[in-house]
Parts: sequence; C-alpha cells; structure tokens
Amino acid sequence: MVALGAKIGSKLKAGDVLLLRGELGAGKTALTRGIGTALGIDGITSPTFVITKIYPGTIPLVHVDAYRLIGQEFAAFDDLDLETRIPLSITVIEWGSGFIERLVDSFIEIDIDFTESPNQRSVEIKGFDL
Repeated sequence: MVALGAKIGSKLKAGDVLLLRGELGAGKTALTRGIGTALGIDGITSPTFVITKIYPGTIPLVHVDAYRLIGQEFAAFDDLDLETRIPLSITVIEWGSGFIERLVDSFIEIDIDFTESPNQRSVEIKGFDL
C-alpha cells in the first residue's frame, strides 16, 4: 500500500482531495504514508484521536480520519475548516463518506478491500465530479 501511495502521490497536485474507503486495517493510513513519501514527508501516522494532522512538504498534506465523526452532526466536520487548506494542500480523508460531498465538488475515491491473501489488497480508484 505504501508503494501504491507513492505512485499516486507523485501524480497529485495542490487542491486534490482523496476519499479513502475500507475496513479497519485495510491500509488507508499506509496508502497515505506512501503519498507522503512522494511529497518528501516522513512520519505519517493515523490521526484517529486528533482527527486531523497537517504535514509540511513540497505540497502540504492534510490527513483527516473522520471515523470519530460518524453519526455526529455535520458541524463537527465543518469545524475542521478544511476548505481553507484545500487549495494549497493535498487532502486525504479516511472515513469521509457523507462529509466530503459537502466539502468539494470533485475528488478521487480509493476503495481498499481485503483479499483472500493476507498480504494483498484489492484497490479501486474512481474520480468524482459532482
């Protein structure tokens, strides 16, 4: 997942927003770590407890884990003030279904699924322009 993230990250530009979907442990943060590697960023960890981490790099990376916001009012997500950072950053949002559509009109969705092999994942990448 890290290697795939690095390939994806090398193609991204400021203003790009990614929605990562997948079960716990599927590799969403590992993919984000690879994206960070492409941007010259080390030390990416899951923002589960802090919800948002911002990493400076050739292009800043905003990493959001909205898991703790599921079932809450949209105001909790809106309070993150992501829209001010999006134009100058690459924004990766885990567990952001239902939130991301309120934030941007276009985004890249990456679905990560477990396969029968514990060392492999199935990955589907789609672009959305609402």
